[in-house]
Amino acid sequence: MRSYSVFFANYTIGEDAYGQVPQVCRPFGTKIFLIGGRKAMDAAGGLLEEVLKGTDLVVLESVEFGADCTYKDIDRWADRAKELGADMIFGMGGGKALDTAKGAAERAGLPVFTFPTIAATCAATTALSVVYREDGNFDSFYFYDKPARHCFINTRVIADAPWEYLRAGMGDTMGKFFECHFAARGDRLDHSSALGREISNLCYGPLLEHGVQALADCKRHEPSFALQQAVLANIVSTGMVSLMVLDDYNCAIAHSVYYGLVLLPGFEEKYLHGDVVAYGVLVQLAVDQDRERLGEAKKFLEKLGIPSTLKEMGVPLDREYLAAVLRETVTGPDMEHIPYPVTEDMIFEAMREVEELGE
Repeated sequence: MRSYSVFFANYTIGEDAYGQVPQVCRPFGTKIFLIGGRKAMDAAGGLLEEVLKGTDLVVLESVEFGADCTYKDIDRWADRAKELGADMIFGMGGGKALDTAKGAAERAGLPVFTFPTIAATCAATTALSVVYREDGNFDSFYFYDKPARHCFINTRVIADAPWEYLRAGMGDTMGKFFECHFAARGDRLDHSSALGREISNLCYGPLLEHGVQALADCKRHEPSFALQQAVLANIVSTGMVSLMVLDDYNCAIAHSVYYGLVLLPGFEEKYLHGDVVAYGVLVQLAVDQDRERLGEAKKFLEKLGIPSTLKEMGVPLDREYLAAVLRETVTGPDMEHIPYPVTEDMIFEAMREVEELGE
């Protein structure tokens, strides 16, 4: 058999996580090019500066990544890093900032280190970037051989970030558990995919146990144990699943429902990605007739305050109105590897069941 390699996500988590930067990063050089979001660097840049004092590590330049992660910005910052003679790239912020930093590092041939300041996605630990066109529409996935060399997760910074991002991250994370098990059903998995599927269990169980308390603590700006468990699920567990399983097993109905609903005018501007994926999980469970888990998941979303019906999101349960949504849901790329065919009728009836459960 041909050999293959699996690269794991290394990370440090805690209120003093940045304190490990000199020890972890110094073997790669001394000159840093920092790419981030403006709010993120305002929140965490000073903490990074403090830990670099008294070391020979120096930030040559800090730049805002841009409005989206685009190939134009990736190439621009890769060229700038090389002009400066940087030894490494640091990415700081949310998913788009981190994806830009990872892409720039790949193009520049430099190691990259990530500093997530919100816990809405697993971008800090995955080996890909979601790239958009200049008009803001999706372009492509940019895949890498390995994730960032190390991820530094400061729970104080995340506790002080808007709590809505943590909540949305939990919605997206629970999707990883349900979609991975659904998409892989009936397949004979190799070791890597099987291990990734088992790790996906940690994308739901810990959230059921700690998620509600974590959200309450985030609203109080407390970097508690519960918050740390939710952050680990959102950033690390999901990232590990993404790294290890075949791409076929990363998404299924829940994400496809999201990509359908965002076709509705103004919808994407009103709702965060993870909140909508969480609703998509309910639709997937209804399609799969897993009513026990459907009830459990719905109660959990209600406790988090995530909209769990179309009515709550201001969307009518009307077949004609949802025509494009249903079509996109069943034809989207996330539906290419699922255990049985799913039709528009099945999705609509599942939405009806979720709606009735809400009543």
